Amino acid sequence: MAQTQNKILHYFNSLLSTSEFEDYGPNGLQIDGKKSIKRLAFAVSATQDSIAKAIEWGADGLVVHHGIFWKHQGSRTITGGWGERVKLAIKNDLNLFAYHLPLDAHEEVGNAVSLARELNLTKLAPFGLYKRKPLGTKGEFTHPVSALELKISLEQILKHPVTLASPNGTDNIKTLGIITGGANNEWIQAQEEGLDAYLTGEISEYNWHDSIEAGIHFFAGGHHATERFGTLALMNKFKADFPGMEVMFFDSDNLA
Repeated sequence: MAQTQNKILHYFNSLLSTSEFEDYGPNGLQIDGKKSIKRLAFAVSATQDSIAKAIEWGADGLVVHHGIFWKHQGSRTITGGWGERVKLAIKNDLNLFAYHLPLDAHEEVGNAVSLARELNLTKLAPFGLYKRKPLGTKGEFTHPVSALELKISLEQILKHPVTLASPNGTDNIKTLGIITGGANNEWIQAQEEGLDAYLTGEISEYNWHDSIEAGIHFFAGGHHATERFGTLALMNKFKADFPGMEVMFFDSDNLA
């Protein structure tokens, strides 16, 4: 059963409370396409690959976490590889919906809370303030797990290598803070809240030394890998609320 573009846009904007966030780029409809949508594709990022796969599947719209417009890039010419993304979507009348920080932060379908559920964390609560809005989730393990054991579990869940910066790999971890993606400097918030460990997607050279010296177990599981779960949760939520719509998730081989 087809839905109008406006109805779908209102649904996502309302669900994810987009007006409450000061983000790095525009949330919502980034490229205007067909006004009637029967098939809706989902992906972590809007790339040539994900856009082409959505079009090949027959999608009328694509919902992503990482859109194609960012404030730090400023005005851009529609040329080169990036321009091909824009042209491919426009030529095929494909709607592009993008939700960045609102999807990170959401307490039901957000990236962090969805990953926390995969880890069977309990006592989940908002964590990691950015401009007075929490972007992540913190929780507790029912039974403490060693840092090395958690690394193995994460690699199985994420299907991605995990970097562990740890004061001692045999130390038990009871509490964990999660902000997915590129929040490598926010491990300090885990320290400030007295958590044992911190999980994000990326780690910088200096994070390794700083977190170990501070006594925090720092896990970096890949930017893309840690942000698949929110997109999937959002798709499943949409499918439940619009049972007549066809949806499909298109993954990426992104190893970063």
